[in-house]
Amino acid sequence: MIDSFHIPVLLKEVLYYLNCNKGGGVYIDCTLGGGGHSKAILRKIYPDGLLIGIDQDIEAIETARKELNTYLDKVKLVRDNFKNIEKILSNLKVEVVSGIVFDLGVSSHQLREKERGFSFREDSHLDMRMDLSQKLDASVLINSYTERELIRIFEKYGEERFSKKIAWLIVTERQKNPITTTRQLADLVIRALPKTKKREKWRIHPATRVFQAIRIEVNQELDALEKGLDRAIKVLEEKGRICVISYHSLEDRIVKNIFKEAEREGMAQKNYGLKIITKKPIRPSLEEIKKNPKARSAKLRVAEKIISVS
Repeated sequence: MIDSFHIPVLLKEVLYYLNCNKGGGVYIDCTLGGGGHSKAILRKIYPDGLLIGIDQDIEAIETARKELNTYLDKVKLVRDNFKNIEKILSNLKVEVVSGIVFDLGVSSHQLREKERGFSFREDSHLDMRMDLSQKLDASVLINSYTERELIRIFEKYGEERFSKKIAWLIVTERQKNPITTTRQLADLVIRALPKTKKREKWRIHPATRVFQAIRIEVNQELDALEKGLDRAIKVLEEKGRICVISYHSLEDRIVKNIFKEAEREGMAQKNYGLKIITKKPIRPSLEEIKKNPKARSAKLRVAEKIISVS
């Protein structure tokens, strides 16, 4: 079931803005997850359309294959990073697509599966890889990056106020014993806090920003997002739409800036550009947040491809 893997966020809004009610067309779900968005899109475009689902996580591919089994004659599932979208389409002999959706961040399944090491809520091996075949995981990072490198990623990707103290403590402690579990790392972050912060009631756990920063670095998420968005815009057909759901300010800033840049300068430089459909990001309703708390920080931005006639 989708719920066991990931509840699709802002689903009604994504379907509305993708304009896939007419049936047919080629659509890409760049973050397949459990197949929630994909299944809803397929219901609209089947049997004349095609859905391409991309995910780095083999567990996501396997889950989605079961979830989408009714439509498999009109589905292509690809284990890859969405930054390779042009190569993926070339291999499938697809030139342009009608719509693209990105639902960024970590899936509920990845957070709940403690052996994946994304969450500090249960003790497990520090992993955080979305692609389980890659060598760099969170444990390797924490035990090999220099103090300066740790400060950089905590500040850049976590916007962490106590980056220097946390990095110093990590480097100090790993000289005694390697830091290999989520609980070890979370406890170190708490130890690095000033006494006043330790006594406060936390709205979010103090390790949240550090874990986010490590996950982004391990998976090179922001670099992949920039490349993926740029290449996704290229493969859209005229009036094709791109929907992007982000969950933190770093992701949303990239989406906002790339859309604005494409709208402002794309036509002159590339013979195509974007028309931004959502001047402000779409947020989930209170009703949706009650049903799915993960949706509370979601922001949806939508743009439409415009082809120059010059």
